Amino acid sequence: MTGPQSPAIVSEAETARCGGKALLAQALTDARERSMALFGASQAALGPDLRVPCTPELNPPLWELGHIGWFADWWLARNPQRGRGVAADPAVPRRPARQAARGVDADALYNSSEVPHDRRWQLDLPDADAVRADLAASLADTLALLEHAPEDDQGLYFFRLALFHEDMHAEAAMYMAQTLGFDPVVRLPQTGRGAHATGFLDIDATTWTLGRSGPGFAFDNELGPHAVPVAAFEIDAQPVSWARFLPFVEHGSYAQRRFWSAPGWIWRLSQERQAPRHLRRTPQGWEQQRFGRWQALDLSAPASHLSAFEAQAWCAWAGRRLPTEAEWEVAAQRPGFRWGEVWEWTASPFAPYPGFVPHPYVDYSRPWFDGRPVLKGASAFTVPRMRHPQYRNYFTPERNDILAGFRSVALA
Repeated sequence: MTGPQSPAIVSEAETARCGGKALLAQALTDARERSMALFGASQAALGPDLRVPCTPELNPPLWELGHIGWFADWWLARNPQRGRGVAADPAVPRRPARQAARGVDADALYNSSEVPHDRRWQLDLPDADAVRADLAASLADTLALLEHAPEDDQGLYFFRLALFHEDMHAEAAMYMAQTLGFDPVVRLPQTGRGAHATGFLDIDATTWTLGRSGPGFAFDNELGPHAVPVAAFEIDAQPVSWARFLPFVEHGSYAQRRFWSAPGWIWRLSQERQAPRHLRRTPQGWEQQRFGRWQALDLSAPASHLSAFEAQAWCAWAGRRLPTEAEWEVAAQRPGFRWGEVWEWTASPFAPYPGFVPHPYVDYSRPWFDGRPVLKGASAFTVPRMRHPQYRNYFTPERNDILAGFRSVALA
């Protein structure tokens, strides 16, 4: 079993990667409307000053909104080589940002490659009304440029990049709402729901091609198709549910060193954690916090807001293991493989595929090839056009603010 993914699985995400200008215009407009709605919900919940704690999980909402508009302008309106796609020079001189007319140095504020994370809380940012106006003007410029862009993969590359970048920030805004406990207002289509899959899938040995080829958009870390042998394996048909995960908690396994890796045990001790994040036990049973409200836990739903350390510890307790990235992709082609409600930790480190060459946005992948694990799939907070089985997500293993879970594989 090699080659491209099933059209039934890829569907909307593949269309977004390969669609033409009309589809892109609609998607860019949709993404901006979602960004503004999420920002409005943040303002309503946090107040006019939009203060959030300075933690690795968060960005100041006003900075994040300005960054979205800056990113689109940097790669489109201000980029004289936008038509060259991946061949564009990332360092080509740009014309001044639109904010320069107001005496604002947007590059010094919003360039995430140059502005350290913690410094974003100390910046003198434009106010919300100014940022909204900038984003409205940015979208108008983007759509005007799109109308005259070449209808080919290189001519549309930066428009697609700006779209997917904004979709990623929309998901981050959902995580922030969950972390801080307020209603984000925005609701996404619930892909992959319905009857819960059960049991296991037996997958025969095969050779699988990791890496994308062919037409359409690809992130730089997805390129470099290469064949990898995959031995026969048995994998969960769906992510591990709360019904399967909770016995690990109830048996006191968070306090048992033998189930944890060395980094995982250090993390567990630093957190003083005895159960997953956003979970509590009451006399009536387990409850989960969702956007600030506690509700009865659905035991059939995938366990979520788990760090990679917790996923690894459960596997050690259950006598199973996490799948590799290749195993996950192979299994995703099989009928009965259910995904799309939680990002899924894998056993594979985020590393470049053979022949890796960074795209013009050089800091998208290259700085993060540091051993952190790959996550596959998508979450309930992921915009449908981002839900592609070849997409490689990558968070550090302690992160449990993201909507992540896992599925397991039988030991050989």
